[in-house]
Amino acid sequence: MTRFNYGGQALIEGVLMRGRDAIAVAFRHPDGRILWASEDLKRGLRASPAGRAPLVRGLVVLYETLVVGTRWLIRSANIQAAAEGIEIGRWTVALTLTITMGLAIGVFFVLPLFVATLTTGSVEQDWVQHSVEGLVRVAIFLGYLVLISRMSDIRRVFEYHGAEHMTIHALEAGDPLTVDAVRHYPTAHPRCGTEFLVVVIALSIFAFSLVGRQSLEVMVVSRVLLVPVIAAVGYEILRFGARYRANPIVRAIMTPGILVQMITTKQPSDDQIEVAIVSMQQALDADGAAVPEGSETPDRHPLELEPDVRAATA
Repeated sequence: MTRFNYGGQALIEGVLMRGRDAIAVAFRHPDGRILWASEDLKRGLRASPAGRAPLVRGLVVLYETLVVGTRWLIRSANIQAAAEGIEIGRWTVALTLTITMGLAIGVFFVLPLFVATLTTGSVEQDWVQHSVEGLVRVAIFLGYLVLISRMSDIRRVFEYHGAEHMTIHALEAGDPLTVDAVRHYPTAHPRCGTEFLVVVIALSIFAFSLVGRQSLEVMVVSRVLLVPVIAAVGYEILRFGARYRANPIVRAIMTPGILVQMITTKQPSDDQIEVAIVSMQQALDADGAAVPEGSETPDRHPLELEPDVRAATA
């Protein structure tokens, strides 16, 4: 059984696996080939002991997910779009990231506050406003997931998400990385980003209640400034929950995160599992770790990167 807890995320027709000091990605090219690439992460805060400290490590992972993960998400989209003669430019990527981050904070953290303030303005009890704000935030989150899960392209991403989790399960169980072995495992995983978001939403209800009912400006600023704090604490809770999931109390508390994964993960095809296996094997190779004996070695090809991209990933 591997000592390091590998994680990852789904891409467009691909999977990213995050290792100890590097990430590896694998994509299914429109022509059927599996392309792979890796990127060293031993730089910046991650390279220092402080980057592995409690609370700080959660922010490091959050950065890698938002910046590194999104960068590869866009590249995976470019690979699929290139087959149709479409190219997504850098400025488009930067603008997309900026708008996405702004909308995420506005819709999931600020909008519920406005709704709760408007609907409970005449109620004196603070807990009523906080309860309404929390319920609105949960409703927006679940509604958003259900809505996008009906899109065919997003459903395929959720299938790759399932393949990623199943492959990690197989590695953690010490099984060989084969399609048949991976197929036996569930698509939900206790260290999933979806479960992290559920924890963050639950923590936000508690944290914002401590702020209390202030002026609207103060409450809006508090929602924005507390996001990284809540994320850092949420990551530690997620790690704790994954480590002690055998405890029935911990398992019960973390159950909502597993249930929400019924929306964000789907059963993958064998071809999708193959892509996840390649991504995991390349992540193990980048870490200098051994691939489990008896693993399959699906045919793969290095992804040709632009010169500036090669320099960034060197």
